Amino acid sequence: MKLSVLDLAPIVQGGDAGTALRNARDLAQHAEALGFERFWMAEHHSMPGIASAATAVALGFVAEGTREIRVGAGGIMLPNHSPLQVAEQFGTLAALYPGRIDLGLGRAPGTDRAAAMAMRRNLNADVDQFPRDVVELMDYFAPPEPGRRVRAIPGEGLKVPVWILGSSLFGAQLAAALGLPYAFASHFAPQQMMEAVALYRERFRPSIHLDAPYVMLGYNVFAADSDAEAEFLATSMQQTFVALRTTGEAGELQPPKRGYLDALPPRAQAILEHVLSCTAVGSPERVRETMRAFIDETKADELIVTSSIFDHSARRRSYELLAEVGATL
Repeated sequence: MKLSVLDLAPIVQGGDAGTALRNARDLAQHAEALGFERFWMAEHHSMPGIASAATAVALGFVAEGTREIRVGAGGIMLPNHSPLQVAEQFGTLAALYPGRIDLGLGRAPGTDRAAAMAMRRNLNADVDQFPRDVVELMDYFAPPEPGRRVRAIPGEGLKVPVWILGSSLFGAQLAAALGLPYAFASHFAPQQMMEAVALYRERFRPSIHLDAPYVMLGYNVFAADSDAEAEFLATSMQQTFVALRTTGEAGELQPPKRGYLDALPPRAQAILEHVLSCTAVGSPERVRETMRAFIDETKADELIVTSSIFDHSARRRSYELLAEVGATL
């Protein structure tokens, strides 16, 4: 089972964006040494707890500090940008770090309505615009052709791998139609995971990019040397999701709290149980058992794991234990 890392460069309470980005690069270096497949960062805007808004810039910083691990976006929210600009940004990364750059594309804004309006100026998008933009972007990575008036330089001819991201059936259908790898955001939106994966595999059309369906699923892991310690570490992310679902705002990543989950009202506990259903929390033995059941159910080709842990050293340790678990899956 291939394992990868999804990192949001969390800004913790009392911390700052610079520290968060330096921690992201340190985590990428650590993941590379541990043998993880890829290290992705995601585009989010106007969120006090996430430092990866300028995703291509952050990825350049990470790629400069690593040598072998694949580095990419999970993802770029394409409606926020022109396809040409994205092709130039990731073409630049691919020119500097050849053979290591991935580009995952999503159609959500990665923010709330106000920030989306600030970026896009117009939210009345055509439902067919995202598929057209994906095809246009991919064309910019194609080999040079005579007469092409608009060219991505850098980008042209670099064949940057494109992934479709999603949390609904729309992305699954698009990835299948274009013959692209598909990544589902099951780490925070698991509702339609099984239906979307089945639809993608059923309708997949082989392409010059991919011969057979390839599914990567988002997954949360909080691993520690004991179940109790892992459950404690997981409360930082639990606080984030409770805040998002109750107030609409997350803020900085909060320190973990002993007994936090047990003290929540039943409604909040139910929210967490649903939203974080694709999660393994515990010692290596418990994490292995939970992940094995998930892999057996989904038949995923790869898992991309996120671990929103307040303490950076504990986050590094979680991935160390995950690497040991991964060797036995």
